[in-house]
Amino acid sequence: MGLLARDIMTTDLVTVSEDMPVREAAKLMAERGIGALLVLRDGRLAGIVTEGDLIMQDVKVQFPTYIHLLDGFIMYPPAAARFETELKKAVGATVGDVMTRKVVTVSVDTPVEDVATLMVDRDVSRVPVMDEDAVVGIISKSDIVRSLAAEG
Repeated sequence: MGLLARDIMTTDLVTVSEDMPVREAAKLMAERGIGALLVLRDGRLAGIVTEGDLIMQDVKVQFPTYIHLLDGFIMYPPAAARFETELKKAVGATVGDVMTRKVVTVSVDTPVEDVATLMVDRDVSRVPVMDEDAVVGIISKSDIVRSLAAEG
């Protein structure tokens, strides 16, 4: 019988809450050398936030409109106010603002081949591993590659 998710998952989980500022989440990922954080609400999986979520925040900042007048540039005031508000929102974004809520998960008993197929089909690099309602691990693409290398 082949390997199961429980055999290759990482169990040293780094979890955060939805109200953590994006900047702190990025710092935590960098310090721990990881590419994703599991987001918990009341001890249950609420989402996942990845490096990509932090880089491509769903906070779109529109740059203000400038008016060219007599060889000078004047910022159109309403645009300036909106820009400042959006910029503050982008800087103040929390994990809850940028996380993926519909998380692709697998069971501890899912065969590794099925985990790999799911990652490709859903275009995800990591999947949390569940035992009933509890998140007990996470599998990354590199975990799959290591397991294949070990088998060979």
